[in-house]
Amino acid sequence: MFSIDLTSRIPIYEQIYEKIIGLILNGTLKENDQLPSVRSLAKSTGVNPNTVAKAYQELERNKTIYSVPGRGSFISAQDNDEFRAKVLEDFDSAVNEALDRGITTSELKDRLDTLGSAFGKENKI
Repeated sequence: MFSIDLTSRIPIYEQIYEKIIGLILNGTLKENDQLPSVRSLAKSTGVNPNTVAKAYQELERNKTIYSVPGRGSFISAQDNDEFRAKVLEDFDSAVNEALDRGITTSELKDRLDTLGSAFGKENKI
């Protein structure tokens, strides 16, 4: 489904969370699509199943996905405007925290360009 940067300073569960959000935003994942099982995604990415479970728990807490016992996790119905607003709110929080911790706007712009490239979105800031 996607790869994880094990050398990144971004926690692995956050990378998984953000990649799934990105796949929803770009239309790759749609309402009621099933996500890989925690064990399957952990094995394919080479990370601990607890890390994948933490990302899934965050996604479920934010109502991005829902779980069906014995069946797995699925993409929730998304009100596109509401979903975008929630994503941008999370983004604003992350940017504010980064700025508070001394990360420069230039570093943030470079990171956005890198993430855009990873998702096939070549919009330079």
